[in-house]
Amino acid sequence: MRVQEPLPKPAPWPYKTKRYTMLHRILDRTSSRLDDNSKLIVVEGPVAAGKSKFAQELADELEMMYFPEANLDMLYTNEYGYDLKQLDPQLPESCRSFDVNNFLMNPKHRSTALFQLKQYAVKYSQYLDALAHILSTGQGVILDRCVYSDFIFLEAMYSRGYISRGARTLYYEIRKNSIEELLKPHLIIYLDVPINKILENVQKRKISYEKDSPVLTSDYLVVMEKYYKQHYLKEMSRSTELLVYDWSNEGEVEIIVEDIERIDFDVRDEQNPKFMDWRYPRDEFFAFLRNKYSDQKNFLMTYLNVPRFDVPEVLVDAEDGKLAQEIYDSAPGNAYAPGFNTSMGDPAYFLKLSAPFRHTLPLIERRAH
Repeated sequence: MRVQEPLPKPAPWPYKTKRYTMLHRILDRTSSRLDDNSKLIVVEGPVAAGKSKFAQELADELEMMYFPEANLDMLYTNEYGYDLKQLDPQLPESCRSFDVNNFLMNPKHRSTALFQLKQYAVKYSQYLDALAHILSTGQGVILDRCVYSDFIFLEAMYSRGYISRGARTLYYEIRKNSIEELLKPHLIIYLDVPINKILENVQKRKISYEKDSPVLTSDYLVVMEKYYKQHYLKEMSRSTELLVYDWSNEGEVEIIVEDIERIDFDVRDEQNPKFMDWRYPRDEFFAFLRNKYSDQKNFLMTYLNVPRFDVPEVLVDAEDGKLAQEIYDSAPGNAYAPGFNTSMGDPAYFLKLSAPFRHTLPLIERRAH
């Protein structure tokens, strides 16, 4: 996958700002951008396994784009870099931010269910960005966890009574309504760490909301491990290549790169389900997918809108919601659509020829709290 002398291919398409239209489908062939590097690789593993460090190093080795683990700071940061969490003191309690640090310290909070639904949403959004990046540029992507494994956290929460049965069924309705729109990754790398070592690593990291958390117990981690190994990895291995490593004491990235390079990603047997999502006979199919993930992202995000009024913990009072929206609209950069806020340095309106057509998540690591 490491190409010493890359073959020439078209310059990366600016999918974040430029539409890929029907005319472009004819003039700019997607398949001409794709090569051995155009792969989607997901790094999975338990808490405090060292996934982020490994994923970054692997991306550097393979010359791929690293996407940090999807987190709610990506949602709470607007296009101008303003942290919307700063507005919390002004917001009704039901509308304030509730992130992983809040959950780990107060898992039975009313906002826990909504937090998990937002976690799915941000991972889904990031996965769409990863697919758009690969198809528009040809560069592979390394993801730190992904939307496909998000249900593991839901099941761990449910097992400990942190979310209700109604919230769990709503989550799976949303997942069923949206997950089939995606292409499965080419490869999953699972970093396996024993539970006693995980707990040791959590203490060593000295992140207060982790080491003092009532959530990160042996019982909780056992459930996570069960759903990783007996459900997620088992199911995904039918269509995705799987590599598993004992990461108790970490390992050498170079050795894993060699293992990756030995994988035959060019499977042509129609009866073999491996990489089935990525096998298309004509460029027109790739062009359709490229348009879908780059231009139609905002529409695909509406698949997450599943109305359920029988799960009270995910509902917000109308007056609270109205007040929260007014406060958000008053934040720097939120008065108008991105690109139209002259107070933030954007050019005058009459110089703008088009409005933004997609929201691309910022590639930011979770902030320390």
